[in-house]
Amino acid sequence: MGNTVGIVGGGAAGMMAAIAAARGGAKVTLLEGNDRLGKKILSTGNGKCNLGNERLGIEDYYTGCPDLLEKLLGQFGTADTISFFQGIGLMVKSRNGYLYPACEQAAAVLDVLRYEVRAAGVEVATDFKAESIRLGRRARQFNVQGREGGRSFDRVILACGGKAVPKTGSDGSGYRLAEKLGHSLVPVVPALVQLRCKEDYLKSVAGVRADALVTVITGSGKSIRERGELQLTDYGISGIPVFQVSRAVNYILRKERDVEVRIDFLPDIPAEALRHFAEKRASLRKGCTVEAFFTGILNKKLMLLFIRLAGLKAAEDAASADPKKMRMVYSLCRCFTVHVIGSNTYDNAQVCAGGVPLDEVTEQLESRKAPGIYFAGEILDVDGKCGGYNLHWAWCSGHIAGAAAAE
Repeated sequence: MGNTVGIVGGGAAGMMAAIAAARGGAKVTLLEGNDRLGKKILSTGNGKCNLGNERLGIEDYYTGCPDLLEKLLGQFGTADTISFFQGIGLMVKSRNGYLYPACEQAAAVLDVLRYEVRAAGVEVATDFKAESIRLGRRARQFNVQGREGGRSFDRVILACGGKAVPKTGSDGSGYRLAEKLGHSLVPVVPALVQLRCKEDYLKSVAGVRADALVTVITGSGKSIRERGELQLTDYGISGIPVFQVSRAVNYILRKERDVEVRIDFLPDIPAEALRHFAEKRASLRKGCTVEAFFTGILNKKLMLLFIRLAGLKAAEDAASADPKKMRMVYSLCRCFTVHVIGSNTYDNAQVCAGGVPLDEVTEQLESRKAPGIYFAGEILDVDGKCGGYNLHWAWCSGHIAGAAAAE
C-alpha cells in the first residue's frame, strides 16, 4: 500500500499535486478551506485562464534560487502542461505563445481538474481550515489539525497559496504553518498589481490607455524597464508593464518613501526624429492655440495635462507662447515622471512575491526543515511575469511535489 498523502489547499497546485500523488499509488486526501475547489482559477486570464506559455524560461520568474528553479522547471515544462491537460480532456490552443483552453473559459479548466481529482480516487474534504501540523505518534507521520478535528498522513503537501485574492481563500495561513515547521520567509509583497502615485493631477487623465515604456529608478540607480499598454487611473498607473514592475517597486517601498517611475509615451520615436518633428511642426504655430498646435500627438487628455504642467494655457496663442515651455511639452511626452507611494492591496494583486525560500526545499520540493512535508505553488518564493507563468509554476510544482510524496 502506498503512502497516505494529505494536501492542504485545493487550488491549482493542490489539485495537480493530488492527481500526481494518486497516480503514483498514494491514498490522497485534499483539504480545502472553501466550500469547493479551485475558486481562484476562475478569475485567471480575465476568465479565460492563461494556463501556460510556449516561451518558458528562468528569465520569466523571480526567486532567490534561480539554479534550483531552473532544474524544477526542467522537470515539468510547457510540453508536459499541454500533454497533461489534453490527457484529461481539455483542448488547448496557443495564441502568440500564450496557452488557453480552446473554449477560452477558465471554468472548463477547473471542471476537467475536478473531474480528474474525482476519477483518481482523491478524497476531498471542503470547509477544512488547517490550523496546525504536528508529528504523529508513528515516525514520519503528521497530524493536520483543523477546527473539525485532525487527519493523519504519512506525507503532507502545503499548497495553500499566498495572500493574493484573499476572498478565494489565500489568506496567508500557509506561511504561518510553514514557520511553525521551522521555515523562514522571504518578505511577502503584492505582485502583478496596480501602483498608487502621489500626483493628484492624474485624476484628469484617468481612463487613458497608451503604449508606453515604463522605467523604474531604483535606490541604487539601476533601472527596470517594461513595455506595453499603460492604463492611467485616478489614483495612479496600471496595465501589463506596471504589473511587471510592481513586485520590484513594492520591495523598494519597504525601504524608500516613494519610487520614481518614468513613462515614455513615444517609445518608437528616436530622440533625433522627435527633435526634427518638433522643428518642422513649428511652422504650424501661427494662427492657432496651444491646444490646437499639440493636437494629434497623444491622447487629448494627456496633451492638455502636459500643456498645463509645462506652464502653458491651452487657449493661448501658440505663436507667441514661450518656446522653452513648448519644448517642455514634447519632453513630457518622452519622459513623464510620477512618484509611486504604494500599491493596491492583495485583494487586487494577481499573485504575491516572497514566501518559503527555495533553498529550504529539495529538488523534490521536500522540506529540509521537516522531512515528509512538501510545498507547491505560491507559498514558495517563486513568482512569474504575466503570461501564464504563475499557473505553469502551480502545475509544475504540484506535479513534482505530488509525485515525490507518493513514492
